[in-house]
Amino acid sequence: MLSTIAIESLKRRKTTAILTLLSITISISLLLCVDIIRTQVKTSFTRTVSGVDLIVGAPSGQLNLLLSSVFNIGTPTKGIEYISIAALQSNKQVSWLIPLSLGDTHRGFRVVGTTNSFFDHFKYGDMQSLEMAAGSTFTQPLSTVIGADIAKSLGYKVGDKIIISHGLGSVSFNNHDDHPFTISGIVKKTGTPVDKAVYVTLQGLEEAHTGPKHSPTSMLGRKSADKANEHEHEHEHEHEHEHDEHTKEHAVYNSEAFTPESVSVVMLGLKHRVTALQLQYQINQSKKEPLMAILPGMALAELWQIMGNVESLLLGLSGLIVICALIGLATMLLATMRERYQEIAVLRTIGAGPFTLLLLIQIEAMLLTILSAALSLGLVAGLMSALKPWLSSTYGLFLSSPLFGQSSVIIILLILGCTYLVSLFPAVAAYRRGLHAGLNANS
Repeated sequence: MLSTIAIESLKRRKTTAILTLLSITISISLLLCVDIIRTQVKTSFTRTVSGVDLIVGAPSGQLNLLLSSVFNIGTPTKGIEYISIAALQSNKQVSWLIPLSLGDTHRGFRVVGTTNSFFDHFKYGDMQSLEMAAGSTFTQPLSTVIGADIAKSLGYKVGDKIIISHGLGSVSFNNHDDHPFTISGIVKKTGTPVDKAVYVTLQGLEEAHTGPKHSPTSMLGRKSADKANEHEHEHEHEHEHEHDEHTKEHAVYNSEAFTPESVSVVMLGLKHRVTALQLQYQINQSKKEPLMAILPGMALAELWQIMGNVESLLLGLSGLIVICALIGLATMLLATMRERYQEIAVLRTIGAGPFTLLLLIQIEAMLLTILSAALSLGLVAGLMSALKPWLSSTYGLFLSSPLFGQSSVIIILLILGCTYLVSLFPAVAAYRRGLHAGLNANS
C-alpha cells in the first residue's frame, strides 16, 4: 500500500519528479560509462600487442623497451647484433621472429624498419591481424607501408614517394633524399600505435644510411641484376626487355632474406607459450651479448599501474556527480514538503503513524533511484553497442562482453545505499511533521 501511495504522490508532482529522475539517470549513466570505459580501456591497453610472447632488446629497462617497440616512444640505447638475431631464429622454441629497427622519422612520424613478417605475425586486440586498406606489403627494397592516420593526415596514397629523415625530431636537417621510398600499402585503421608509424624494409633503411649493401644475402635486387646480365649476353635486346618485364611481374620480394648488421628490437613468437619464462631467463643470462627479454603482458600491466591514478580520478569525479544528483533528490523532497502538509494531515487522520510517513518518503526516493538505475543500464548498453565499431576503429577500444561486471553491481548498490542515507533528511522532516500533526489533532 505504501508503494502505491508513493507512486500516486510522485504522479501528482510529475514535473519535479521527471526532472529529478532525468538528473539521476544522467548521473548514473555517466558513472557507469566511466566504469565500463575504465575497465575496457585497461583490457584494450593490455592487448595493444597480442600474440607476441617475448620482446628482446638491449638492457635498457622493461618499460623503455616496451615503449620503444610497441608504442614507438623513445628508442633503445643500443642495437642487437645479427649473430644474436640468428641465434634466436635458430632456437627450437621460437616459431617466428620480427626484427625492428628504430631511429628515423618522416614529418614527425616514427619510421620502423622491419620485414613482411611484421604484417604476418603482429596482432592486436582480440588476436586481430593487420589488414591492408589499400595496396600490399613490401614488394621491393624501397617499399614502405604506412598507418591509416598518416595516410589521412598527409593525404598519401599507394604509389606516392616519401623521404625519411635521420633522428627522432619533428624537424630534421638530415634527409635521405637519395633513397625515396614508394608507398606499397596502407594499413587499415587499428586504433593502436601502428596507425601512426611508417614501416620500411630493413634493406631500404640500411641503404638509406650506408648505401647499397652487396652480399650473398642482399635479396632480390642483386639476383635480378645478375639474371639481367646473363640474359644480355645470351639474347637480343628486345627479348631481354620482355624477359625483364615478365620477371618483374612475377618476382616476390623476400624481405626476410636480407641480413642487417643490427636491429633495435626483436619480437618473438614461441611454439609453446609455457616456455616463455624459461626462454626469457636464458636470454637474460646470455653471456655472448647483453640482452634483455620482457613479457609484453607483464610490462603493459606495470605501465598501467603508473597510469592508474587517472582512472581513479575519473571514477571519483563521476561519483561526485552522482552524489550531487542524489543531494538534488533530497532537496526536491524537502522543497515539496510544504506542499505535502495537507497530504500528511490526511494520512495521519486515517491512522498513518510518523514512522509510516518516514518510510513513505524513503520509498519515493528509492523508487526514483531504482527507475533511474534501470534506465541508465538500458541507455548505457544501447550506447555502447552503437558506438562499438567506432570506438574500436578510432581509439582501439575493443568492448568485450559482459559490459556490466561486478564493479557495475557494486556501483548500483552503493548508489541505492547513498539514496537511503540522503532520503533520511526529508524523511525525518516528514516524521517530525507527522508528530506535530498528531499532537495538534490530539489537542
